[in-house]
Amino acid sequence: MKVKRVHKDAVLPRYAKEGDSGFDLVAVQETIIEPGETKLIKTGLAFDIPKGYEIQVRPRSGVTLRTKLRVQLGTVDSNYRGEVGVIVDHILDEPWNWSTGGLTVLPTVSTLDGEIIDWKEDIALDSYLIRKGDRIAQGVLVPVVHTTFEEVDKLSNSERGTNGYGSTGVSANVDKH
Repeated sequence: MKVKRVHKDAVLPRYAKEGDSGFDLVAVQETIIEPGETKLIKTGLAFDIPKGYEIQVRPRSGVTLRTKLRVQLGTVDSNYRGEVGVIVDHILDEPWNWSTGGLTVLPTVSTLDGEIIDWKEDIALDSYLIRKGDRIAQGVLVPVVHTTFEEVDKLSNSERGTNGYGSTGVSANVDKH
């Protein structure tokens, strides 16, 4: 697949290990994400995705496990030629300090690898620094199937019918020894 750097510091995608389904998407600039914020993290890359495919932007499990940052699933269509970005939410609410009745601010910030570093200004408690060069998400090249749609008055019957939204319960009914 053809890829173009649209930023001089962009890191070309690569698979970290043989057998990986996702290739690394790397931040091209430093970004602070405070609690409650959503930011677009630029990758500095544009792709010439083959017709009949898409790139799915997916979270990296380590970032999800160790931080309160959540990469939103994204689709990059085959006809898009612009820079690919990664949408990241900081799911923690704003840290309210009950003793002072205000927002808690500190001159430090956490990195994706858990390091706490001094920062040049006060920022909200529990903020994260995404550094230039951090692997923030992964891209997966996936085939796309198109269909045609036919409007009907009635759908065929199925065992499940219209039952949804948890109707099958949560238990796997596994024998618990």
